[in-house]
Amino acid sequence: MSVSCKQCWVSGRVQGVFYRATAAHRARELGISGYAKNLPDGRVEVLACGPAEVVATFVAWLWTGSSASKVTAVDAQDRDMAPTELPRDFVTR
Repeated sequence: MSVSCKQCWVSGRVQGVFYRATAAHRARELGISGYAKNLPDGRVEVLACGPAEVVATFVAWLWTGSSASKVTAVDAQDRDMAPTELPRDFVTR
């Protein structure tokens, strides 16, 4: 099975509204590894790694977020990672 990784930057009302925790819960449900972290500019950075179809489903879900969030943009780019660099689980930072 090949692993696909997407680096995403999520904009809108995504900090202080449980966006990272909700994303982590959804990622774990889907079996995706990576992280979600707040950025100083108010966005959330997300790394998602897993089977390409599952990662695509998760990236589409990033538009939904938590019930209190309001996502205005999701910029997703492919990220090449060596097998030794792949995260083992999904964490919030």
